[in-house]
Amino acid sequence: MEVVSLLFICFIIYADAEVQAEPEQQQLCRESRCGAHGPVVRFPFRLVDRQPERCGYPGFELSCTEDNHTLLALADSIKLLVEDINYADQFVRVQPQDCFARKAQSLNFTSSVFDSSYTHTFFNCSSDVQSGHSIACLSSPGNYVITKSSSSLYDFYDDNLLSCTKMYDVPSLPYDIFDPRPVLSWITPDCQRCEDRSQICGPSSTGNQSTSVQCFTRPHPHTKKGIVAVAAAGVCALLLLITMASIYYVKTSSVSKNDVEIEKFLKDYTGLMPTRYTYSDIKRFTSNFKDKLGQGGYGSVYRGKVSGDTIVAVKILHNSTGIGHDFVNEVATMGKIHHVNVVRLVGFCADGVYRALVFEFLPNGSLNKYISLCDSQEQPELLLNWSRLYNIAAGISKGIEYLHQGCDQRILHFDIKPNNILLDKNFTPKLCDFGQAKLCAKGQSVVSMHTARGTMGYIAPEVYSRNFGSVSSKSDVYSFGMLLLEMVGGRRSKPAAVSAGVSQTTYVPEMIYNCLKHGGDLAVKVEDEAEYKIVKKLANVGLWCIQWLPEDRPSMKVVIQMLEADGDWLRMPADPFASINRMKGVSSSQATTKFRGGDLEVIEEAG
Repeated sequence: MEVVSLLFICFIIYADAEVQAEPEQQQLCRESRCGAHGPVVRFPFRLVDRQPERCGYPGFELSCTEDNHTLLALADSIKLLVEDINYADQFVRVQPQDCFARKAQSLNFTSSVFDSSYTHTFFNCSSDVQSGHSIACLSSPGNYVITKSSSSLYDFYDDNLLSCTKMYDVPSLPYDIFDPRPVLSWITPDCQRCEDRSQICGPSSTGNQSTSVQCFTRPHPHTKKGIVAVAAAGVCALLLLITMASIYYVKTSSVSKNDVEIEKFLKDYTGLMPTRYTYSDIKRFTSNFKDKLGQGGYGSVYRGKVSGDTIVAVKILHNSTGIGHDFVNEVATMGKIHHVNVVRLVGFCADGVYRALVFEFLPNGSLNKYISLCDSQEQPELLLNWSRLYNIAAGISKGIEYLHQGCDQRILHFDIKPNNILLDKNFTPKLCDFGQAKLCAKGQSVVSMHTARGTMGYIAPEVYSRNFGSVSSKSDVYSFGMLLLEMVGGRRSKPAAVSAGVSQTTYVPEMIYNCLKHGGDLAVKVEDEAEYKIVKKLANVGLWCIQWLPEDRPSMKVVIQMLEADGDWLRMPADPFASINRMKGVSSSQATTKFRGGDLEVIEEAG
């Protein structure tokens, strides 16, 4: 009882401090904007002439032009107009002024608050090169200036640069900085938990503003201090109730080792994770599980509403005793990810025997239902054009590359497939389901595994047998390649015969390779030659990705470059199926049988 009383007193003190600090924060740090149609400016950004210095985070200063446009200054001579600020996904879309590339050599993002990890190389070409970013304002007839990021200079791009002379390198820049409307993203400060709770992020009233942020309740016109105090006390009481229930459950119940490990994880990482909900919250969000969206291997998914008009998808995990590791893995992994092409984890529930995950709601569902021509004929609204399918593929590749290189730790997904690609209202693709994911250090090129992970048909050969190579990020590349080939194969208007015992998923890649190699017709439904070029590019990149040996596959960074390049410049890859003969001790027929074989569940690692 003494511990409970102490916790209660601490929460009351905290609530009182919040009540006292919040009005001051709201009074001094109100939202602002330069013009009626300009982006809303709030923490971590601030307008230097309109908001106090304490209302912004260092490096996020904005200013207003004479004609009321919002301006971001990267250096004294580099100024960008701000079109939009997305606080939920933490990126700002800008529009360069004049000839931005002319001043590129004076750019220095090394100490910038925005993410930058690419070196851009400028080339002067005597002919118009259909690759990289063309810089029109630096070009003239007979002298074409282009820029390419460092990761795009690989053997199969050498032909692009035969008429070009290198000018100079500009290091440490964002990947798409020379796009007409580049996007600059930031990781610190992390205000995601505030946005998830529909609160405002701001500098801590007690900490150092360069390292500490705090969530504040959004101001309401008729809110009184008493109402705020009651709300804060209610939140504290709810947290206290959850804590007491957790302690009681651990001490008095016959708790499995799995549950103890989950509770330990949640205790250690409470400050880093999304919001934790009770099972009562989950029932309230879903109106007692009224609107079911779908059924999966681990449970059911329901539509819900968290607060106001925030729609979410709630995944209820049924077999809690057998999926404790996957639950912890998914919460730990997704709690660290902030990317436009990765589904956002809003919160979770670990209340006794109940487990649930709360995600942002993506109204267009999974990619799986959009890539089958048969389904599209029955429901014409499911038929997406090839330009949109290409954008979906490009978005997925950027999401995977972010997992591999953009986080503090490298994240290997191990279950990339159409069912795990969700689409928002604008058909922006987002990776989901991180139950099979594995975290490792960025410098670690090889990871160890004791069991096979993933879905048959998308699993890289080395994942289920180390005879084929080491497990690494190239295993995700293989799965992405199979996804691309299924996008192409699913739109075939002439179903190919499938030999006995061979699934459509494993047959289609070989069929596509033979068509491309011998100039055959892929038999896909297209509207014009431009769409057929997209189909060939997706197929070509997919075949590069499914090379049998990991070292023969490109990295995801290179895959992105291949997707963005002119398809006519891409070299035909080697036969993925002939590569098996190069492996010692495994015959081609044996390896092919394993690749195309029957059901694969969990396989113990050899040796």
